[in-house]
Amino acid sequence: MAKTLGLIGAGNIGSALARLAVAAGLNVVLSNSRGPETLTDLVAELGERARAATPTEAAEAGDLVVATVPLNTYQQLPAAALVGKTVIDTMNYYPERDDRIAELDAGEQTSSALVQWHLADSQVVKAFNNIDFVRLFSSARPVGADDRSALPVAGDDAAAKAQVAELLDALGYDAVDTGSLADSWRSEPGTPVYVQPYLPAQPEGLTDTEKWRWFSETPGLPVPADRVKELTDTAVRRSAGDARATLAQG
Repeated sequence: MAKTLGLIGAGNIGSALARLAVAAGLNVVLSNSRGPETLTDLVAELGERARAATPTEAAEAGDLVVATVPLNTYQQLPAAALVGKTVIDTMNYYPERDDRIAELDAGEQTSSALVQWHLADSQVVKAFNNIDFVRLFSSARPVGADDRSALPVAGDDAAAKAQVAELLDALGYDAVDTGSLADSWRSEPGTPVYVQPYLPAQPEGLTDTEKWRWFSETPGLPVPADRVKELTDTAVRRSAGDARATLAQG
């Protein structure tokens, strides 16, 4: 089991994963594009198991490394520092944020395949991309819990996927193997397993302030492994550029 989780990106998903990792007894090395000094408050909250670093330092320190940055910055990931590492890709393609990426709009590639191309000497595994950051943290459950949820995992290297499944288990989730990186579109924005299964229906007529409060405070719904498999198996591929999604939930 990995002892240190390196995080390249410390936004909503990265921070949620850091909190889960510390709770599971792992050390975390956090980084972002703005510098270690901007992570002082988060590191203080996480305690002695956490420290801030540069992306290259986080890559070098992590037994497993999470890349959780906007997709349009994936080419800035420190490839040399990630050689031989298993890299967990949480990234999704949002054209309204990332601008247009022709290979994804045409359905010729998946976003994770592009990340793997950049990180040619690493083993990229897609995970943690289909659940919003609030439910990612609050829905974690111990092994054997009746309301434990599962998350999809995709990758080309079986050993790397096993490592990531072990991490999911430690953080509070079952893993469902959904195939290779070429299959990772099955959990992308716009697919049946993306975000909505983990959330109850939002009440109608809420103001923007009330919507945010509801989103921030509403407990998630458990989505067991067999349901995740059903949802990913029945997904139908379409152009990634046509898959509209709410950035706040992704």
